[in-house]
Amino acid sequence: MSKLQSKVAVVTGASKGIGAAIAKALAASGAAVVVNYATSRAGADKVVGEIVAAGGRAVAVGGDVSNAAHAAGIIDAAIKEYGRIDILVNNSGVYDMAPLEAITEEHFHKQFNVNVLGLLLVTQAAAKHLQEGASVINIGSVVSSITPPSSAVYTATKGAVDAITGVLAKELGPRKIRVNSVNPGMVETEGTHSAGFIGSDFETWAVSNTPLGRIGQPNDIADVVTFLASDDARWLTGEKILAGGGSR
Repeated sequence: MSKLQSKVAVVTGASKGIGAAIAKALAASGAAVVVNYATSRAGADKVVGEIVAAGGRAVAVGGDVSNAAHAAGIIDAAIKEYGRIDILVNNSGVYDMAPLEAITEEHFHKQFNVNVLGLLLVTQAAAKHLQEGASVINIGSVVSSITPPSSAVYTATKGAVDAITGVLAKELGPRKIRVNSVNPGMVETEGTHSAGFIGSDFETWAVSNTPLGRIGQPNDIADVVTFLASDDARWLTGEKILAGGGSR
């Protein structure tokens, strides 16, 4: 399968979980992939190793997306390595659940800096290099639709991602650059395991509110992203695709 042959993709936050699955899926479809990481070089190297072992092309590039110089550096590294960028997946994200009375300035800024500012900074840097036919894919969340308790700040960041997707689709549309978001439901990842969501009452609640009767796996999201990155999605822009098995 090579629908992304000769394309170059940058995936932020790709050292594990959904980001790693996206990087591997894009590579399997023919794209050369920049695997960005913030802290886990070992995780990013593992993803790169798996891609290369499968016959693909990938490099690991460190950088904190919420830092303007780092964000530009990620894009510069992609251009230096591959000479172009065709696909940008803004996957980097953090979450920290807290009820209203527990929200602090640190809790707020930590999530908005990565989930919102980081997305804007990387897209700003990438937009200088994107050409007609390029695709920007933002990873949102169904939380912006289902608004669960104790998620005010995280849900606000993902609501911002929804809004930014619409705005950038209009800004970049005249250049024939598409911008869409994929909004996963609960997905089984290293993060949801370490946060204690897997096997918890929250997982039980999530499954009970999902018509397809299970939580997601990283490849469920990666396949939707690969579709949006390809010319099969050439007539889609400004869309928010809920990828949560029907939960909303």
